[in-house]
Amino acid sequence: ESARAAAAAAIPAGRIGRAEDVAAAVAFLAGEQAGYITGQVLCVDGGMGM
Repeated sequence: ESARAAAAAAIPAGRIGRAEDVAAAVAFLAGEQAGYITGQVLCVDGGMGM
């Protein structure tokens, strides 16, 4: 458990990602609001890539 807490503390979002985080990004990209987005990379990493 302490290793998990240490990993979460290293992530800018403050927690380890969940499947729901990725699912939300996929749902957004599949929806109408993302209809004009092309050729982009969406990093769902809690800010680790910053």
